[in-house]
Amino acid sequence: MNLLNHYYYFKNALSHKFCDDVIAYGKKQQEQLAVTGNIGQKRDLKTNPLSKKEIKDLKKKRNSNIIWMNDRWIYDQIQPYIHRANKEAGWNFEWDWSESCQFTKYGKGQYYDWHCDSWEHPYNNPNDLNSNGKIRKLSVTCTLSDPSEYSGGELEFNFNNPENTSKKNIVKCKEILSKGSICVFPSFVWHRVCPVKKGTRYSLVIWNLGYPFK
Repeated sequence: MNLLNHYYYFKNALSHKFCDDVIAYGKKQQEQLAVTGNIGQKRDLKTNPLSKKEIKDLKKKRNSNIIWMNDRWIYDQIQPYIHRANKEAGWNFEWDWSESCQFTKYGKGQYYDWHCDSWEHPYNNPNDLNSNGKIRKLSVTCTLSDPSEYSGGELEFNFNNPENTSKKNIVKCKEILSKGSICVFPSFVWHRVCPVKKGTRYSLVIWNLGYPFK
């Protein structure tokens, strides 16, 4: 799919109070190690936790801590920007459901290597009509931390072959470094979060679903 805009951003869109409220809310919850790929994705980690080897393998690809949120007050602040980006960037993707919000904490040395958010097949959840038969179409990441509180942790994109990670193909999303900024992009776009060098970076990620492209 040819795109005029690979991502779309809004600087300082969310109030500092909202960002602080989300962080405070997240800190009160029980965080868990983020998983990815085939490592722990389809099992209850509370009753069947990851082995030491699985954790070691996981951290070669992704190392961060997350909390899931489904609160209406969070969606109410962010969803209008998703609709705006979808229209103003010229994508005009049909979507109608937002998955749980992923509150993510990146401490020193934590990161998420190259990946895309879309899956190979639509969701097969017959008991959940909101997601069944749908795919991730639009991804959103919101900067909750002030840039003075950490270094590193940059969001980067690779719009070419994901196997070709030479520096000339990498685009840093510098536009959302400031607190309260939002970046929206198609879920099939490859991206990563660079290792945090010091401090803690807090962000909020939401995936937005619709039926497969025709």
